[in-house]
Amino acid sequence: MSLPIRFSPESEETFQALTLQLAERWGDAFVAKLKAKVAKSLKAISKNPFLYAVADEDRDVRKCVLHGNCSMFYKVTEHQIMILYFWDNRQEPIL
Repeated sequence: MSLPIRFSPESEETFQALTLQLAERWGDAFVAKLKAKVAKSLKAISKNPFLYAVADEDRDVRKCVLHGNCSMFYKVTEHQIMILYFWDNRQEPIL
């Protein structure tokens, strides 16, 4: 059984900021590959929500590493998967 996926406003903002920064640094082709990886990961977690590891910062949040430079954080509830935010892995961790 697949769970529906919802995006938080923060996830939409951080994804846009991340893709703009990556487009400037590595170009549109890299961003297209990242978007394809995000789509593939979303499909996988919809079917298997606990596929990715628990984030160290919060036991209720899971971390999907999309690329060495970026990750997607999400939370699984009984009825849905909430995409919380996207993260540039080169940033300082959230405390």
